[in-house]
Amino acid sequence: MLPVTTYKLDELAGEAGVAPRTVRYYVQRGLLPAPEFRGKDTSYGREHLARLRAIKVLQQAHLPLEEIQARLAGAGVDEIERIARGAPAAGADGAAAALCPGPGDAAATPAAGAPRGERWERVEIADGVELHVRSDAPERSRRIALDIESRYATLAPKGSR
Repeated sequence: MLPVTTYKLDELAGEAGVAPRTVRYYVQRGLLPAPEFRGKDTSYGREHLARLRAIKVLQQAHLPLEEIQARLAGAGVDEIERIARGAPAAGADGAAAALCPGPGDAAATPAAGAPRGERWERVEIADGVELHVRSDAPERSRRIALDIESRYATLAPKGSR
């Protein structure tokens, strides 16, 4: 059995690269579970550190705290650690949520400046013109991109794309 690592507030904040005040705020907001109290000492554990690291990764992807809280809600420590490493979250079927375009499909590449772990689909509209759709975008957003692509295809002369 692995030894259980616990942290005091300052130690946890230092490991996660945040201020102790940030840790308290996240507990208050519900992004972190309340720490365990052991006598006069407050004790934080592996899940607290993993959540803090995952929050930083998701913030780098420009997600608001409400979205981050929703993504981490109900996730186990292993899943949270995967997010903290910047790996894609597991899908509903347990498989990693990654894009695997087939031949002729729009390329699945991160957009310029996209945070690590964020995936984008590139939809070429015309020579030098493309739309970028985030892989976890709502279905409505995907339909908009495909609609634009199909409308252009019917207007453009054959071979101009």
